[in-house]
Amino acid sequence: QLALVESGGGLVQAGGSLRLSCAASGRTFSNYGMGWFRQAPGKEREFVAVLSWRGGRTTYADSVKDRFAISRDSAKNTVYLRMDSLKPEDTAVYYCAADLFSTGSPRERDYEYWGQGTQVTVSS
Repeated sequence: QLALVESGGGLVQAGGSLRLSCAASGRTFSNYGMGWFRQAPGKEREFVAVLSWRGGRTTYADSVKDRFAISRDSAKNTVYLRMDSLKPEDTAVYYCAADLFSTGSPRERDYEYWGQGTQVTVSS
């Protein structure tokens, strides 16, 4: 089992920034591609960003490209999502997920492990 715990969510004004963290434990973190997804009220969960297991490839949803950045610190078994220029439409519960030996999938069904989520609220 790989346990994932997100943190760093909160309330921020439009145009502000947040950095989400996802701490992993239980298995070899470096073997996993790590993704971030989000679910807004009344909507389906959607892909946000992914970092391949070797760390050399990133993919972003068009809605967050050039505003969000995903990164990982293997020494700390942690993946981050830096979010800048936040908009009210970024309001959602953000989830991190892990996909073994992933080269960077945007598909939910490819991910084996999920965190419990952290709430991000962007006020206008």
